[in-house]
Amino acid sequence: MSGVRTLTQLQQRTRRPLVNAKRCAFLQPQLRTKATVPFRLPDARNEPNPTYEKGSPERTKLEAVLKRMKTQIPLQSEIHFSGKSQQVSKAWDQPLPADHKTTFTSYPLATKEQISTAIESALKAKKSWENTPFVDRAAIFLKAAELVSTKYRYELIAATMLGQGKNIWQGEVDAAAELADFFRLNCNYAAEILEKQPERGTDGMWSRLDYRPMEGFIYAVSPFNFTAIGGNLISGPAIMGNVVLWKPSPSNIYASTIVYKVLLEAGLPPDVIQFVPGDPEEINDVVFNHREFSGLSFVGSSDVFRSLAARIGEGIGKSTYREFPRYVGETSGKNFTLIHPSADIPSAVKHTVRGSFEYQGQKCSATSRLYLPESRSKEFIDALVQDVKGITQGNPHEDLAAFMGPVINRRAFDKIKGVIDEANNDSSLKLLVGGTYDDSEGYYIKPTVYLADSPDHKLFNYEIFGPVLAIHVYPDAEWSQILQKVDQAGGNFALTGAIFANSRTAIREAEDTLRYSAGNFYINCKTTAALIGQQSFGGSRSSGTNDKAGSSNPMFRFTSPRLLKEEFFPVSEYLYPSNK
Repeated sequence: MSGVRTLTQLQQRTRRPLVNAKRCAFLQPQLRTKATVPFRLPDARNEPNPTYEKGSPERTKLEAVLKRMKTQIPLQSEIHFSGKSQQVSKAWDQPLPADHKTTFTSYPLATKEQISTAIESALKAKKSWENTPFVDRAAIFLKAAELVSTKYRYELIAATMLGQGKNIWQGEVDAAAELADFFRLNCNYAAEILEKQPERGTDGMWSRLDYRPMEGFIYAVSPFNFTAIGGNLISGPAIMGNVVLWKPSPSNIYASTIVYKVLLEAGLPPDVIQFVPGDPEEINDVVFNHREFSGLSFVGSSDVFRSLAARIGEGIGKSTYREFPRYVGETSGKNFTLIHPSADIPSAVKHTVRGSFEYQGQKCSATSRLYLPESRSKEFIDALVQDVKGITQGNPHEDLAAFMGPVINRRAFDKIKGVIDEANNDSSLKLLVGGTYDDSEGYYIKPTVYLADSPDHKLFNYEIFGPVLAIHVYPDAEWSQILQKVDQAGGNFALTGAIFANSRTAIREAEDTLRYSAGNFYINCKTTAALIGQQSFGGSRSSGTNDKAGSSNPMFRFTSPRLLKEEFFPVSEYLYPSNK
């Protein structure tokens, strides 16, 4: 169970009764600033998902919010620190991905002076927030989860559909359910950390751990593709008592603005998390040259994370920082699906369609390379092509039933278009379905599948971050050899992977051979849709630090434990018995 132990478990451990929990909670809430006992958080749970079927109450409510929000376009996004919205002198326009002629909102660009002021304001608030009892910090984020799942549910989903091009279901599982899960479960994970105390002792002494926040500030950088990720990157460090400077993605600014306002409404002191969108280079120049920089909480591309890690290393080398900054990064993937001859092919096909093409392949966990046995290739490819041809694609906030929408922006469209143009002219590839695109209104890429002669083709190693799937057919007798290819390919990424097989021998061989090929390995399941608290998420190699979002691990990175040892007896002699 995540969170603190039950009273029964504590009684068994200590072999003596505890005082009445309710009475202690009433008498001592302001005195117990670090410990979680005698307080007990609500049990960890996942937010349930409504179905949004046509005519359902939830769909009707969402349609009403979408209609209202569209009449207010262009919507206003903000720079927010020192407890108020700040002046914006310059901004970038963010077009609707589904209708790029329309400006959805603008991305305010904080000046270097504003960034410096935001950091100083956060540091001034640090001591007060650090000394706020854990139960009070947790209560703020538990309340925020309730606001996300009730009052702001449809506003968050609608903003994510408009600004990020998600359909209803993708918006629901991200901006409503997963965000609420992160806010709730991060409290349980914090309690799990705070509960960890030395269990062994010696008569006459007592050892205990004080989990301090980092001494300076944490810099959080969130991506466009999940509204919930921004909420996670800031809430974990903040629940542990840190202050945070948050730079949201330019393509997720408005939904992130709502998340920030939800936290303020839930009671978060305004200077604990500073909402500072801006030009990344200008923000980075201020952050990575600041003595109080203590940690980076990041989700984005491997190249960007590598460059930020290098800057941190440079700062360490120059003794820029008071302490060695921590960093947590979840980055790119080139995720595989491996089909064994014993697989349930119809199920594998459906999983592949979802894993490759839901949200236009713009998930770091999306399936983008697939290895198929020759004996089952026709059955699989025929069914896959039929399903992909039937995928509906359209404006997600107009055609609410569309399975796919647009990719996020012009840069993404041009990158994927370039990959498709090159692949269409490659004689070693066979186009099975798709291979076209249309940017006349929005940034639309048709779901595309190629059959490759070689498992060493570029498409098996290059992260596209779009709806393009490469398939290689291998001879059944070369099962063991293809496992080696799966491990060696993938552009040195190791985020997610899946095997479909009914043979336990094949599953065991794949699980063992591909032990380092994916941080999340799925058996008879697609590579996407890890559920917070059930499948903690993260990859290694070039896919990040693998600290596993949806667990206590990344939160532990932003705490600095202090060991306290207390002795209850005097020492009357400095000599040991062996000295006599």
